[in-house]
Amino acid sequence: MDAKREQALVGLFVLIASGLFLFTVFALTGAFGRGTAAYRAHFRFAGGLEPGATVRFGGIKVGRVEGLRLDPKDPTRIEMTFGVQPEIRIKTDSIAKIYSLGALGDNYLEITTGTAEAGFLPPGSEVKSEEYVGFSELSAKLSELGPEAKQLIQNLNQRVTELQETIARVNDVLNEQNRANLNASLRNVRGMLEENRPKLQSTMTNVEAASAKVGPALDEFKKTAERADKALANIDSVILENREDVRKAVAELRRTLVSASSLVDQLDRTMNYNAENIDEMLENIRLTTENLKQFTDTIKARPYTLIRATSPPDRKPGAPSQP
Repeated sequence: MDAKREQALVGLFVLIASGLFLFTVFALTGAFGRGTAAYRAHFRFAGGLEPGATVRFGGIKVGRVEGLRLDPKDPTRIEMTFGVQPEIRIKTDSIAKIYSLGALGDNYLEITTGTAEAGFLPPGSEVKSEEYVGFSELSAKLSELGPEAKQLIQNLNQRVTELQETIARVNDVLNEQNRANLNASLRNVRGMLEENRPKLQSTMTNVEAASAKVGPALDEFKKTAERADKALANIDSVILENREDVRKAVAELRRTLVSASSLVDQLDRTMNYNAENIDEMLENIRLTTENLKQFTDTIKARPYTLIRATSPPDRKPGAPSQP
């Protein structure tokens, strides 16, 4: 085999290998696949994404970023166009986010799957987006939180100091002497409970007995209340049935009360008019009563006064009695 033929074979092999390589690259990038459905989203920060970056739907690779440009309507935003496989149906509540698979991984565009109740977005529509928060943004947020974190740490140190003081006071209260006193008090209480346990049991028994009696008493009271309600109902019915008679009786009672009131007034006026005569008469009656009492006492002591006008002389001892 001459040199020219060998060169021709090597060149052919290189061409075939280059073709296979290009075919594999285009196949992997989807250049030979089916058409894609295009969508767009807007971000304030693209997160380093470039055309050809991976697009994932629920974590599954479904397409790639097609292009990035400044939004003509708002130059502060980035308009990102991307294509996904035709069978992927993006929901109206799906959200486009810039994610990374790890701390050191490349960023990619993640599309959430949305909810089952939501409808589908037609190709060419805009997908809702959430802004990307990178490491620099997190550092800025942490820097802003620095003074607040410092204040929080100072407050925490103060609370720790107060807690230490509280623990010291508790330890001071729970020293050996106080613990001994507390143990002695507990022993005394336990002894008192053991001594009074029979009395407590008896008291509890009495309470249980009283509680058992309360139930029947309440039942009896309920029955009595029901009977009273029935009696009142009967009285109400009687009053309603004999309303005219009751009114007549009440009118007669009122007239009687008026007559009694006038009689009492007349008696009061008579007593006031004859008050002096009545007082004199009562004084005479009192004197007469006293005289009668004295007369009665005299008759009891000396009954002979009813026969003799004078009382007999006193008898001396040893002298003969006079006839």
